[in-house]
Amino acid sequence: MKTKTAIITGGSRGLGYDMAINLAKNGVDIIFSYHSNSKKATEIIKEIEALGQKAVAFQFDATTFESIKTFTDSAIDYLQKENGSTNFDYLINNAGTGTYNLISDTTETQFDDMLNIHLKSVYFLTQTLLPHLNDSGRIINISSGLARFSLQGMSAYAIMKGAIEVFTRYLAKELGPRKITANVVAPGAIATDFAGGSNKQEDKAALISSITALGRVGEAEDIGGIVAFLCSDKAGWINGQRIEASGGMLV
Repeated sequence: MKTKTAIITGGSRGLGYDMAINLAKNGVDIIFSYHSNSKKATEIIKEIEALGQKAVAFQFDATTFESIKTFTDSAIDYLQKENGSTNFDYLINNAGTGTYNLISDTTETQFDDMLNIHLKSVYFLTQTLLPHLNDSGRIINISSGLARFSLQGMSAYAIMKGAIEVFTRYLAKELGPRKITANVVAPGAIATDFAGGSNKQEDKAALISSITALGRVGEAEDIGGIVAFLCSDKAGWINGQRIEASGGMLV
């Protein structure tokens, strides 16, 4: 059986790292992006290779349109040299960061950063890679519980994630003839370095736990397995859906 390949943006830490490891454990080769920490990316490559899978990392800056071409050219060249084909099987759009500002305090620059990172880069990276995504492939976009419920100070970020959910439904509709599925995974509050690692802080963690049915803050390990499942044969009939993984936050 031919080994399948996943492209994951933001795969060098947090949720993206756990997605990469879970997919590698399922026998999937990994191409992932990192923003600036090439040393960490190299460590993850070795970890994936120790699981018996191929891995490579390329730099990607989701704030700049030009970086889309640089990253995709690198990924496509690698695929051609490594596999004799530019095609791959799974695209996971995960790269991102957060900004905390009330609407009254949000600057145009902060808004534009959220737009570029969470919407524009996802839209056009996906567009660029679509010709290389195998028929019957999978697209998984990462949204947020904040697209369903509202916590003050996250409006610019949440707006873009809401748009990603709409985009995903359109992908499912337009790519149906190619048997490609497109779904959203929407994590709740996760204790990673995202947004300055605020969910790790004791007071915020206590608040999150109090409004979450399972009584704790999420961990990166709670998300990677869901993405791996959506890339498996068992999830082939799930399409155009939003799957929230928040432990029952604000249900």
